[in-house]
Amino acid sequence: MAASPRMRNALTLFSSTDCVLCHRVRLVLAAKGVSYDLIPVDPQNPPEDLIDLNPYHSVPTLVERELVLYAASVVSEYLDERYPHPPLMPVDPLSRARLRLAMLRLEHDWVPQVQAIQLGNKAQADAGRKRLKELLTASVPLFKAGKFFLNPEMSLADCAMAPIIWRLPALGVALPKDGKAIEDYGSRIFRSAGFARSLTEDERKLNELPV
Repeated sequence: MAASPRMRNALTLFSSTDCVLCHRVRLVLAAKGVSYDLIPVDPQNPPEDLIDLNPYHSVPTLVERELVLYAASVVSEYLDERYPHPPLMPVDPLSRARLRLAMLRLEHDWVPQVQAIQLGNKAQADAGRKRLKELLTASVPLFKAGKFFLNPEMSLADCAMAPIIWRLPALGVALPKDGKAIEDYGSRIFRSAGFARSLTEDERKLNELPV
């Protein structure tokens, strides 16, 4: 089915109200200052429009005129190219490749732990918390290396990482003993106007914005 007239005339995002992958895309949109229509989705009961537009019925799904995109990585990179200012990827191919690899690892290693804690049974949630803390501990040197994650300026990697750090209190995951750099990183990102705009009401309740 073709997109509705409303969707053909506006950038539209189908998004869960508490999902790290959807939050990632909303943070990209907020960083770019792009206006869009947000359609909240219950992943267990997707709306008919989403079922018709996306064969996987998944979120996030972005609709722009006749274009339909899904998968957070695909949507995020499209938005960075479609709205080039401010750029959220470095210019040189080596740095871009490193960031893409880091984001892939976030999707494959970190996000499943968040989902296990949110959606799994007690054993799965406990295992997810243990593994997520291990990942945080191993990544402390990366957070100490600069203001942002693996890049001198805010990038798509931060848009993928920050939603996870934001959820740590609600997930019951404490920072490691030497995790001050992670706390400082989170505070820098969370203080930005773009991050505040990226939050849904459900997500605001998961943590507190720094004063």
